[in-house]
Amino acid sequence: MNPIPYVWQYLPLLMQIIAAILLGVFIITASWFVGRHRNTTVKLDAYECGIQAVGDARGRFSVRFYLVAVLFILFDVEVVFMMPWAVVYRRLPELTGCSRLFGFWEMLVYLGFVAVGLYYIVRKGILNWSHDKADL
Repeated sequence: MNPIPYVWQYLPLLMQIIAAILLGVFIITASWFVGRHRNTTVKLDAYECGIQAVGDARGRFSVRFYLVAVLFILFDVEVVFMMPWAVVYRRLPELTGCSRLFGFWEMLVYLGFVAVGLYYIVRKGILNWSHDKADL
């Protein structure tokens, strides 16, 4: 009796991927044919919380907006690294072979790097919105 080749074990996964792609293409194509495409002035009018749009949509934002957005992402990544560590902290010796104390100091070093970054951010004045600095 010949065993089934290893490659054939991926056939269900391949079928599922193909079915998902075909379903997506079918839904988009069907909505294109079924949907109405009448562009009226009401549909083309900009809607923003019921307030009439004033000014140009291509207005300039302060660099602070982008810096705060990047900082938000960085501190979210910090939490992403801290959560798994906190969940497995008690089991560190059996999972990694190192002591809990080593894991604790390792996290303190990591938080030290984050604290240095936060200190730099505060000293640079990125979080200070009371006045705009031109040198950012």
